[in-house]
Amino acid sequence: MQTDPLYEAQRTWDTIAESFDITRRAPWKQCIDYITSLKKTDVVVDCGCGNGRHLFPAAAHCSSAFGIDISKKLLSIVQHRIAEKNIRNITIVHADLAHLPFQDNYVDAILCIASLHNIKGRENRHAAVREMYRILKPQGTALLSVWSRWQDRYRAYFTKQFFVHSSEFGDIDICWRQHHLNVPRFYHLYSRNEFVHELRDEGFTIENIEDARFHSKRFPDNYFALVRKIIS
Repeated sequence: MQTDPLYEAQRTWDTIAESFDITRRAPWKQCIDYITSLKKTDVVVDCGCGNGRHLFPAAAHCSSAFGIDISKKLLSIVQHRIAEKNIRNITIVHADLAHLPFQDNYVDAILCIASLHNIKGRENRHAAVREMYRILKPQGTALLSVWSRWQDRYRAYFTKQFFVHSSEFGDIDICWRQHHLNVPRFYHLYSRNEFVHELRDEGFTIENIEDARFHSKRFPDNYFALVRKIIS
C-alpha cells in the first residue's frame, strides 16, 4: 500500500522538528537582503516556514506575515515563540504548498526557502509554484531557493543515476542524522535549467537567479531565484 506523500512529509518533519529547530536558527543573508528590500506595508507569506528563522525577520520588517508549513510540530515551535515574544502580526497555517489558503492576488511577497525541493512529484511541485503565482498581487515578488543536483556531495550519485534512474531524475532520500536520528527525507534536487523552466512555465518572470555555495567547494549547492508576477 502506497503512503500518502503529504502524510509521509508531515510525519518526517514532525519527527525531526525539535532537532531541526536547534540546528537551523540563523537566517540566510539572501533572505534578509530580500526582506529588507520589501515595503513596510507589505504582506508576506513564508511557504515552508519551518521554525520561523525567516518568518520572524519578515514580520519585523513588514506589516504582516503568514507562515505556512506541513509540519504541525514545527508550527508549534513557531507558535511558542510568537507567544513568548508577544508578536501580533504573524499568522501560522497548517497547509500543503500545492493548496494555499489565500485568495487570488492577495499578498505582496513570498518566501519559499529550501521547501519546494521537498515536495514529491513533478506535478505537485508545479502546482505549488502555480499557487504562489496565483496568490501574489500583480508586480509582487517572490524569493525561492532549491538544492542543486550537481553540487559536490551528490554529483557522483546523479552521474550514475542518469543511466539507471527509475523515478524522477533528481529524486533522492537524504537522511537527517542530527541528535542520533536517522530519518530519510525526500528531496528533488534541481538542475539550474529545470528550476528556471519550472518558474517560467507557471508564469513568473525571473529577475535574477543566483548560484550559492554553503558547503560545496566547486559547484553550487543552492539556487536562489528572485521572480516577479507581471500581468501584461
